[in-house]
Amino acid sequence: MTDPTALLDFLSNRRSVKAQMLVDPAPDDAALTALLQTGMSAPDHGAIRPWRFKVIRGDDRAKLSDLFEAAMRKRDPAVDDEMIETIRSKPLRSPLIVAIGVSVVEGHPKVPVIEQVVATACATEHFLLAAHAAGYGAVLLSGWPAFDETVRLGLGFEKKDKMIGFVYLGTPAEDPRSIARPDVRQFMKSWNGPA
Repeated sequence: MTDPTALLDFLSNRRSVKAQMLVDPAPDDAALTALLQTGMSAPDHGAIRPWRFKVIRGDDRAKLSDLFEAAMRKRDPAVDDEMIETIRSKPLRSPLIVAIGVSVVEGHPKVPVIEQVVATACATEHFLLAAHAAGYGAVLLSGWPAFDETVRLGLGFEKKDKMIGFVYLGTPAEDPRSIARPDVRQFMKSWNGPA
């Protein structure tokens, strides 16, 4: 890259787009594959490649609504209709969702589970940046469904696995609002050895 300033500006201007602001067109299968391919260059100690991507679009979003409802009823059998309607509406907010999970390698001699989660989170960020570069809007959402066993197993992950969350993806219906970013110097300090 001949102009690192352009890349730094691009990275600094990535922003999440609210799921309800995402409309068609979403990336087709070929475009989505290219976006997800960027995750393959994420830092990955041991080359475990723990990331797994479950693509949910079209009528399958209603099946995810069913899964969210089943999980909520299991968590709280007395849940009211309003809460059920709210949770069922979540997968229908955007035309495409990618559920991102960690296929955990238990007991690895060199790579603890936390590093496998970090690698998958890095792959997720690569994916989000690629979507931004391609002109799509995206947002990574978690909430309790991302950490619920019923949801995780229903998506085809194993009991030992973990989830990073759900990336909602599409074309922004309007320009996302600008967000003021904090000055990084608030979060950095020189370290000069143990106190």
